[in-house]
Amino acid sequence: MERRTLLKATGLSALALVVGNQAQADGNTEASFDIVMRFMGAMGNGDMETVGALMADDMVWHNEGDTTLPWVGGAEGKEAIFAFLGVFSSNFETTMWENTDAFASDDTVAVFGKMNGRTTNSGKEIGEFTFALRAKVRDGQVALWHWFEDSFAVSQAYHG
Repeated sequence: MERRTLLKATGLSALALVVGNQAQADGNTEASFDIVMRFMGAMGNGDMETVGALMADDMVWHNEGDTTLPWVGGAEGKEAIFAFLGVFSSNFETTMWENTDAFASDDTVAVFGKMNGRTTNSGKEIGEFTFALRAKVRDGQVALWHWFEDSFAVSQAYHG
């Protein structure tokens, strides 16, 4: 095979491999995005059956923020996460939620938004605050839920 033809064939093969991998990633991207949105919607609706079905057995949940808040920290595995969700829901009532931006790349989904809530500890409304989420999907289930919020505003309301 002539050198020019060999280089051309090699280049086209490499391009086909990249395009093929990108097509697979795009399929994963859409599926990952849909799974995280379904998971988030199920949590918002209190549909714990769907939450459990979309949760990997070894899922990791981590909330960044003020560790004096009983729901900040982490949990690993379905049982621990459901216990965490019980603590969270007994301490915090969401009164407003709006996703402002969301996007995905392969198995990773990022969601940004604003919300408001009331803490049951003080009964105080927090005021609108921002959040960010980084989630990972594996085998059609959420494997990581890494939550970031303005915990200063939340902490002030919680501690009264």
